[in-house]
Amino acid sequence: MDDSTRAQVADALLAAYDSKEPLEPLTATHAGMGLEDAYAVQLLQVERRLAEGRTIRGHKVGLTSAAMQRLLGVDEPDYGHLLDDFFHLEHMPIPVDLFVQPRIEPEVAFVLKKTLKGPGVTVHQALRAVDFVLPALEIVDSRIRDWRIGLFDTIADNASSGAVVLGSTPTDVGAVDLRLAGATFHRNGEVVGTGAGGAVLGSPLNSLVWLANTVGARGVTLEKGHVVLPGSVCAMSPVAAGDTFTATFAGLGSVTARFV
Repeated sequence: MDDSTRAQVADALLAAYDSKEPLEPLTATHAGMGLEDAYAVQLLQVERRLAEGRTIRGHKVGLTSAAMQRLLGVDEPDYGHLLDDFFHLEHMPIPVDLFVQPRIEPEVAFVLKKTLKGPGVTVHQALRAVDFVLPALEIVDSRIRDWRIGLFDTIADNASSGAVVLGSTPTDVGAVDLRLAGATFHRNGEVVGTGAGGAVLGSPLNSLVWLANTVGARGVTLEKGHVVLPGSVCAMSPVAAGDTFTATFAGLGSVTARFV
């Protein structure tokens, strides 16, 4: 893809945020799209938002489960940017019409106390950079019709990012074995999913290390105070107005999102 085509795709995705009209799969309409094209399209959208006054508050990692990687035929995750207006307070009403095709999933969020720059970051260095962890719910959303996404579709679409709800109980990263921390995911009081941190690349910490090294190779630093969402511990659930979701993590507490 040339620069003009990348800009056109970025413009179309940005327009879908406002129109709520999803696009046909990008890999069908732009057969030549590759990995670098997809990340370039993502970054063009982020740069546009920054020019409008938004700020980057963190990053998310997607495609961290073996099932999702098999589904899309990939062997590593992807990442997207978390902007300031993605963050919503728990228990406070979230309008579903902010999104195109929202779904939701439980995660363990890292909050950084120091910068983390790869490549070459180790688990030890990542641990030292974490201030605390929080239970979190990520609202994932796709500007691609019917979620018919391939790897390049979701990367270009900011890794299918939508919004974030963080819990209010910080926990020291060394106080819980994140690999074994189990989670129960409820929708309107009924269990819709269970999982544990080990579903995220074997450990959410592995996801943080992968992110630091991957974005570091692209000249990006994970900043002090930023939030990192390492990936979901179980399958995502569709969202509708009137839904209330709660994720409860062993040793970490719970977080609730309510939709109107």
